[in-house]
Amino acid sequence: MSLSAHQLFLDVPDTYNPKILRIVDTSQYSDLLPVTDETIEVLPPGFNTAVVIYPSGGENFNLALSACDLLLQTQNCGTSSENIPDGIYVIKYSVNPNTKVFVEYNHLRVTQMMNSYYQVLANLEIAACEPSAEVKDSLNELHFIKSLIDAAKAKVEYCHENKEGMDLLKYAQARLLKLNDGKCSISGCC
Repeated sequence: MSLSAHQLFLDVPDTYNPKILRIVDTSQYSDLLPVTDETIEVLPPGFNTAVVIYPSGGENFNLALSACDLLLQTQNCGTSSENIPDGIYVIKYSVNPNTKVFVEYNHLRVTQMMNSYYQVLANLEIAACEPSAEVKDSLNELHFIKSLIDAAKAKVEYCHENKEGMDLLKYAQARLLKLNDGKCSISGCC
């Protein structure tokens, strides 16, 4: 059974690589219509103008975008790669006619935050036995922080409540920093 129209979908999977933003095309394309003028627009946090990307390779692309691709880094692009900041990215994908056939997503990137979270978790003295009261308290706090991060993503990505999501993320970040005694293991994450 052929589709009579394109059904566009993107996945923006969470990644633990702070230098990459992945975008995967999971669209269902009609056999009856050509796919032309594929355009991705990415609006990074704090910016007013989106970066326009024309994916190569046709349908069902899988992009790994760097800070240079997103114009967040403009120097040394051939020799080094900067971290892509956490925050809300607005991602729009369209095909011809681009004003009518498109999808748009809010993606809350939490890569650096999660790397910091896992570093704190890894630093806990956990063994294959009942933990001490102090370790239990830290684990409970980490579970709460993870719930705050998940809630922030849900607010931004599903409810489109960006301010509420960012407030939750900042609160989680403050609690994680406190739990980590003010030490940040990943540059710029705390």
